Amino acid sequence: MQGNLCFLWNFGVFKSEERLICGSVCFRYGNMRLWTLHPKYLDPRGLVALWREALLAQAVLIGQTRGYINHPQLIRFRNTPSPLKSIASYLRGVFIEATRRGYCFDATKIASSGNAKPIVATRGQLNFEWAHLKKKLLARAPSWLDRIQSISRPVPHPIFRIVPGPVADWEVTDSRKLLQLTQKNGSS
Repeated sequence: MQGNLCFLWNFGVFKSEERLICGSVCFRYGNMRLWTLHPKYLDPRGLVALWREALLAQAVLIGQTRGYINHPQLIRFRNTPSPLKSIASYLRGVFIEATRRGYCFDATKIASSGNAKPIVATRGQLNFEWAHLKKKLLARAPSWLDRIQSISRPVPHPIFRIVPGPVADWEVTDSRKLLQLTQKNGSS
């Protein structure tokens, strides 16, 4: 099976749960998550999804797609001196983890070279994502969750430098979702 997946990833074809997607990257779900967490914590499905989503983010930042242009996950990359170098550095971090696991992601899909300056992220954001990941893994990959459950202080993706602070303003948390729904429905 791994050989087939290498073929699919190398040629930009991704197998979703419903169909084979070729060329432009599209998703069954409208969510994008560019984790602050180090990719080593992601289960295989999560790592592949991260690669696809980071490639989509790169396409958005290059201007190759009109979808997702206002996605909040892109704010911190857009706010860097060089958004393309930043997303390329992010993709290289994902690629390194995939290679360490024996996956065959295609590094030629990374559009920019050179290293970007670290992006500042908060401990609150990292902790929020840690809890979010563990909740996802409980549902989809409990055995993977067992592997990481004892970690109390996760490390970030190499592009991020962690500083004290709360969850990022752009993050959509459950309380913010609830507030948006009540405002949308005219309730308070």
